[in-house]
Amino acid sequence: MDNPPPDAHELTVGQVAGRSGVAVSALHFYERKGLIHSRRTAGNQRRYPRDVLRRVAFIRVSQRVGIPLSDIRKALAELPEGRTPTPRDWARLSAAWRGELDARIAQLQRLRDDLTGCIGCGCLSLRHCRLSNPYDRLGAEGPGPRRLLTDEPPAS
Repeated sequence: MDNPPPDAHELTVGQVAGRSGVAVSALHFYERKGLIHSRRTAGNQRRYPRDVLRRVAFIRVSQRVGIPLSDIRKALAELPEGRTPTPRDWARLSAAWRGELDARIAQLQRLRDDLTGCIGCGCLSLRHCRLSNPYDRLGAEGPGPRRLLTDEPPAS
């Protein structure tokens, strides 16, 4: 890794990739999506402000917990002057995402708990389905594994 000097105000794309653990292609993708920004040198090389490392970390952590890039972009756009998120910003943004994350956790728990007995469509076991999905009532809710695709708890 090409370590930048500690007092460097700008970093090359390789330095950002090495320091952040994100591939150069991902950095270019983030830039195309408006999540990070660089300037171009006279030789048309990208130079990133050093604080892009915090933005990339914010993006990676947000993605890791399942936040879509479109929501991450909106969150970053809410920051004054497009600045890098601070710990206070992260606390505020993550609090706004808490409800969505709680719903995903509940859905994953249902998936884990039902995984061996039912795939959510009511058709894995005809004997069991007559009890949990009589007359295919889940079919009226739509196609696919209804218990696992919805954010609502399964019908009893």
